[in-house]
Amino acid sequence: MSQEVGTEEIGIVVEDDTMIIRAGGELDHHNAVELRTLVDRELIKGKIKNVIFDFTDTNFMDSSGIGTIIGRQKIMESIGGSVRVRNMNPNISRIFQISGLHKIIKVQE
Repeated sequence: MSQEVGTEEIGIVVEDDTMIIRAGGELDHHNAVELRTLVDRELIKGKIKNVIFDFTDTNFMDSSGIGTIIGRQKIMESIGGSVRVRNMNPNISRIFQISGLHKIIKVQE
């Protein structure tokens, strides 16, 4: 079963126990708050075991975006789930390296 939620800038697809999140443009303070709200609304339902952040359309991320990812990682870890990322461009990949996110979040090829 597949379900889509989101806004113009944020897309969330839920397929069985996996949530795929796409943030278009920038994952900054404004989008991070909106993303957290949408994602947490789905997580509270208790069906999600895997979260995948797909950065295909993301060209910038600030500390709010980093915090959002870390927060979802902690939630998923507490319920035995996982968080992965995929399709990082060089800018997003560099942010992952500098922030240390690459040490706690698995990159999916």
